[in-house]
Amino acid sequence: MSQPVPPNQPQQPYGGQPSDGNPYAQQPAQPGAPTGNPYGAGQDQPGAPTGNPFAGQQPGQFGGGSPFAPAPPARNNLGLGILTALGTAIVAAILYGVIAGSIEREVGYAAVGVGFLVGFAASKVGGGNPAVVGAAAVFSLGAVYLGQLICLAMIASDRFGVPFADIFLDHFGDLTKIWKEESDFMTYLFLALGPIAAIGGARKAD
Repeated sequence: MSQPVPPNQPQQPYGGQPSDGNPYAQQPAQPGAPTGNPYGAGQDQPGAPTGNPFAGQQPGQFGGGSPFAPAPPARNNLGLGILTALGTAIVAAILYGVIAGSIEREVGYAAVGVGFLVGFAASKVGGGNPAVVGAAAVFSLGAVYLGQLICLAMIASDRFGVPFADIFLDHFGDLTKIWKEESDFMTYLFLALGPIAAIGGARKAD
């Protein structure tokens, strides 16, 4: 006589409680528990950082801020401005004397250029300090005068066949005497143009 067949036992769902005593069987997913790779990009989670957290920052920035702007250079250095005026005046005097000596006559535009160059350079370095502007005007006057002496020395050197250095250095007193004898209205006008142009150059630099 056949044995009665026991009714079918309910099957455990896939991934349910451990079967046959296997403690490593898959457990059902708990609500709210993290799934998958916790170090993934997290692109599906709202508010999660995506990609490189340091991307998009420009060099020199920290925290997304703008880089620091460099401080403007200081332009109120009295001593440096006066030294600049002196050095520029010496260079401009040599150029003025060489140009005038080459053509054997003075040019008013050259005198204006001497003053403007001295005033502009001095004020560009030392600022608009009245002492710097005053020094530029005085040095411009001296530069035009020195340039006129260089011009006379070049002309005398060419006419008498004497080296320029001998006339300018060894006979400087005679050179200034000749300058006084041959000075006219235009000579003093050129002297006045130097300081006036220096003041204009200083204002232009500001």
